[in-house]
Amino acid sequence: MEMTRTQIARGVYLTYLPARKFKTSLLSVQFVTPLRRETASANALLAAVLRRGTVSCPDMAALSARLDQLYGATIDYTVRKRGENQCVGFVASFIDDAFALGGERLLEPVTDLMGELVCSPATYHGRFQPAYFESEKTNLIDAIRAQVNDKREYADSRLLRLMCQAEPYAIPRLGEEEDAQALQSRKLYAQYRELLSSAHIEVIFSGSAPQERVEQALQGAFSTLPREEVCPILGTQPHEGRQEAQSVTEEMDVTQGKLGMGFTCGSDDMPALLMGNTLFGGSSNSKLFMNVREKLSLCYYASSAYHRQKGIITVSSGVEFRDRPRAQEEILAQLEALQQGKIEDWEMEGARSCLLNAYASMGDSQGKIENFYLSQAATGQEETPQQLSEQVSQVTLERIVRAMETVRLDTVYFLTGKERAQ
Repeated sequence: MEMTRTQIARGVYLTYLPARKFKTSLLSVQFVTPLRRETASANALLAAVLRRGTVSCPDMAALSARLDQLYGATIDYTVRKRGENQCVGFVASFIDDAFALGGERLLEPVTDLMGELVCSPATYHGRFQPAYFESEKTNLIDAIRAQVNDKREYADSRLLRLMCQAEPYAIPRLGEEEDAQALQSRKLYAQYRELLSSAHIEVIFSGSAPQERVEQALQGAFSTLPREEVCPILGTQPHEGRQEAQSVTEEMDVTQGKLGMGFTCGSDDMPALLMGNTLFGGSSNSKLFMNVREKLSLCYYASSAYHRQKGIITVSSGVEFRDRPRAQEEILAQLEALQQGKIEDWEMEGARSCLLNAYASMGDSQGKIENFYLSQAATGQEETPQQLSEQVSQVTLERIVRAMETVRLDTVYFLTGKERAQ
């Protein structure tokens, strides 16, 4: 898929992805701002409040009616964490003009509605509508509290927070509950005005409309956007490993233990680390899956993830409480096997095929391709899926071994049951 990225206003960038194979077009508008505890929950709430209404469509009923008139177009708000930046905004999906009845154009009215959501929200005496603010604040607090219900996700989050303590990467995408509780309508509106004037904005379009037309539609819809001193995107700082690995055990009312392990990577060879992580625990043919889970039955699940921007690898696994020592030992043994080059040809080809297939299939989903290019832009990366495929194709066994030799244990987190801990 071809890609063109241009600056269309101060601090506003358009990633244009021409596509004719989809029956829909996608338009994404995202504020990209440094991830800070003092603003994380406010930004997460802001996206939801803005989605409640505009000056011309002051409530959800009016917004829904407008979207119905646009052949059932959808506009959803999003809150994402990319590197050490927070991305909040909207993603619209609507019938591509090529499939609209009578040659009707939908790009312009959908873009105009997106512009209203961002620039002309429903307000009351210089602040957001009190009912919208209070209901969405309650929803945000509930969402933050609900994260503990998914113990696997909770354990993964706790590992990152312990490992990257005092770093922006440790801040959750929705912020902290106590910060959400303290939010006030007037302060939220002030934060909104700050984002409008100074936040970096990424716009992504995928569809059949020519680039010039997309730019004109955006410039018309966002003509009232105030732009002053635009804050640059934060570059993510690599995690500095500890001299000695730390180990933290937490007690909770659970029946299955959650073992998380965080590792630092001392290599800058990103493609080799991508391959190394895929061999380690990033696929169903990985060493963790095939050996720790299948062969030894020490885990209900075992996988690893490579966090490129932070230069770390994290392992997520579910274990019986009694199997924690053996599982941890075997996970480290599989890492050591990689570091010693104990990799079969079928493992190499399986890992490579896994990554190449993922990059090749990305263009089949507008959602995936939007998420990919937003992540690239928000973290200062420029590679396309095709370029990443080429880099992965050239990775050798020797490069993988050199890169994985720099991987060192940093943090171990174990979520155990209360009765077991006693």
